Amino acid sequence: MLLAIDCGNTNTVFSIWDGKAFIATWRTATEWQRTADQYYVWLSTLMKFQQIEANITDVIVSSTVPRVVYNLRVFADRYFNTRPMVVGKSDCALPVDVRVDAGTAVGPDRLVNTVAGYDLYGGDLVVVDFGTATTFDVVAQDGAYIGGVIAPGVNLSLEALHNAAAALPHVDISKPQAVIGTNTVACMQSGVFWGYVGLVREICARIKAERDREMRVIATGGLAPLFQQTETLFDAFQDDLTMHGLTVIHKYNKDLTK
Repeated sequence: MLLAIDCGNTNTVFSIWDGKAFIATWRTATEWQRTADQYYVWLSTLMKFQQIEANITDVIVSSTVPRVVYNLRVFADRYFNTRPMVVGKSDCALPVDVRVDAGTAVGPDRLVNTVAGYDLYGGDLVVVDFGTATTFDVVAQDGAYIGGVIAPGVNLSLEALHNAAAALPHVDISKPQAVIGTNTVACMQSGVFWGYVGLVREICARIKAERDREMRVIATGGLAPLFQQTETLFDAFQDDLTMHGLTVIHKYNKDLTK
């Protein structure tokens, strides 16, 4: 079985893939100080609690936090006797091209989302990922990653408002009842919610105009359904898009070695 690990700036997701479906998924806070032994104690405890017996033979990692990769490598080697594939490293091939300026380092998560989007929907896509940052990844007709856009994440924007302005409280993002807020919390929620609706719509429209073709917009990330409630911003939503991409990349590399 395959253990797929997606390490983001805020959370790290572990999923077990049995070749047909994900049989379990767990999420933990990303902490670069966490050791290989701590990862195993945490994961094995959850597997035991949920009575999941899985013979993990392979591990693949996508990480936007370079400092955690070492301990994840040790974790895979020590407890599953396997060298993990790490997206972005030279020994982990991608089934799509990356066409960006020479010397540019593209986040592994963006490459994985490109692979997943192309596998599920074909080319000419804009993949919008609502994470710590809100990213827009542009997928060409042949599946190549050709660039994109990075904007501050929704929760990051709210946190910045709270930290930078002493009078503004910390609030959770939600759909406001009206655009015009009649109290501080409602004003902040309206600004962030409708601000991001406008941001997504405008950036996607400009990408389509620049590419001069029809493009489907695919969303992923926990906040995507919230924004889809009010406005038809996306053509599809995939909660496990990144994890799907990891399984595709893993299979592609395995097939290369046959």
